[in-house]
Amino acid sequence: MSSVALPDHIAAMPQVRELKKIPYGGVHPDDCKRFTDGKRTGVMPIPKELAVPLSQHIGAPSKCIVNKKDKVKKGQVVGEAQGFVSCPVHATTSGTVVKIEPRTSIFGTTGDCVIIKADGKDEWADGCDVEREDPLSLSPKEMLGLIRGAGIAGMGGATFPTHVKLSPPPNKPIKTLVVNGVECEPYLTCDHRLMLEHPREMLEGVLYCKKLLNAEQVCLGIEANKVDCIEVMAQLITDPRYEGFYVQPLHVLYPQGGEKQLILAALGVEVPSRGLPMDVGVVCSNVATFFAIYEALKLNRPLIQRILTFTGQGIVDQRNYWVRIGTTFRELLNHVGVVPGTNKIVSGGPMMGLSVGDMDRIVTKGSAGFTALMEERIEEYRDCIRCSACVIGCPAGLLPCELSILGERNQWELAQNSYNLFDCIQCGVCSYVCPSRRPIVHQIRQLMSEAVAARKKEKH
Repeated sequence: MSSVALPDHIAAMPQVRELKKIPYGGVHPDDCKRFTDGKRTGVMPIPKELAVPLSQHIGAPSKCIVNKKDKVKKGQVVGEAQGFVSCPVHATTSGTVVKIEPRTSIFGTTGDCVIIKADGKDEWADGCDVEREDPLSLSPKEMLGLIRGAGIAGMGGATFPTHVKLSPPPNKPIKTLVVNGVECEPYLTCDHRLMLEHPREMLEGVLYCKKLLNAEQVCLGIEANKVDCIEVMAQLITDPRYEGFYVQPLHVLYPQGGEKQLILAALGVEVPSRGLPMDVGVVCSNVATFFAIYEALKLNRPLIQRILTFTGQGIVDQRNYWVRIGTTFRELLNHVGVVPGTNKIVSGGPMMGLSVGDMDRIVTKGSAGFTALMEERIEEYRDCIRCSACVIGCPAGLLPCELSILGERNQWELAQNSYNLFDCIQCGVCSYVCPSRRPIVHQIRQLMSEAVAARKKEKH
């Protein structure tokens, strides 16, 4: 897939820069996007019951402010943010709160959910879905307040509260706003379809953030297997409204969509170990996040739905759908159909996704789709043979083989202090290239979990 090149007429556009890529690491799995990237996004029916989690973001969970038997409307706040690094949560349709109970997330953690029985009317709450004439007339403080109030968290998977990311300290001015349209995870095409179907809205969200941050330029990072998106964006940003915008096409290489990897590939700037993009004058967010910002500032709509990809040989109706947050996996997969004999269903893509065992788990702001696989996988693994394939492939410049061995021994402290454990982006390249089929990325995740648990224990 690395040989994908741009057609001459697109490469010649002045808004399009020369192809780039990360200088080291990465792999070239078949992207398998052909199953869904050419199909228009559908709309998933609203289920009879929705379970809206009070924690869908990094930081403090929101606090439930509704009670059993309360009537709610779409977009109404049902969970208030607690502290700066937190997001409010909203009802995703109108109906009645039937209970508030704990449910298990895809990550295996348990948290309270507001269970809403839909009334079928899908009515907006007062003040929602009201168009604002000119969001650019708002002050940065007003913009941040609306983004926070809309409950927007990073939709590329990290779920970091967006208002926090857009609030760099005064001593870290932002020069470049990077728009992440890479979507390098195999099979997934939800960002691709969003850029094709709602390009102007997404760009308006970017424009609002450019003003908010007082950024000098906007870099639209898109991999070259999305030629149609590159062309659409290049044509739209000829509008003087988008002064300072340019498209940076990238060679197809996984995991180039990682925040630090994209910044390095597109700008040639390396974010320091344990540092943040703002440390080098950059803010980077996913295209779906910018679309949500557009809806919040222009239409007064909170984040209550997102596009998910349903793909893989085990899915009958392979395409993207708009899905309400709080819908169960069971409801979604029953609608698209699962082929009998499907070996594994993954929440997300095959590289970074998590295997789904419990179909009662629910869609959150950070969900991206489902990949249903038919192939059998060999679960047994052997000792490390020191081939260095994982070292060569690691886009973070780590020694995954050493971290894997430390994972077997549960030596998280040594991994953290001597092997930069928390620089790992959990992309799965190490496991993908390992000839011994070692579950390296899972062992690293376990080390991270142990280290985080130890930190919490020390605080208490």
